Amino acid sequence: ALFVLTGLLIAFFIMEYLRLEMNWTPRIVAWFIRPKESNRVSAVIFFLSATIITLAVFDFRIAMAALLMATFGDMAAALIGTRYGSTLFFRDKTVAGSVAELAVNLLVGFLVLNNVYVILVMAFGATMAEILVSELDDNLVVPVVAAFLGQITMLLL
Repeated sequence: ALFVLTGLLIAFFIMEYLRLEMNWTPRIVAWFIRPKESNRVSAVIFFLSATIITLAVFDFRIAMAALLMATFGDMAAALIGTRYGSTLFFRDKTVAGSVAELAVNLLVGFLVLNNVYVILVMAFGATMAEILVSELDDNLVVPVVAAFLGQITMLLL
């Protein structure tokens, strides 16, 4: 699986090189580029990198929980924060979005893992990483931080 993911990452490196360095974007790739990514590396590069790192370094269930928290927690924060979030509490983060992310992260944790302490540490860690990170790409930072914290907690228990 890691070999295939690494091959996929290299394919995306090539597409990003063509898009950013050579100013050539295949039409199908252009559909998936968000406006804020038009002049910078796409989030898919960071998420694939995080996937490879977490699967290679951490326990499989910890890695899966971290990747799912990053995916669905971020989605919940964006949807709820945009729709219902009016109270900002840190940079551009809303209370509603952050609470939604934490709730989804906890749900994911309880579906994938069986140790409540690991779940709590990972869910809060993923949520805090999402809140605090602005310049670094959250698609890389959140899953790696959550998995690291989960693995450390598991080892300490």
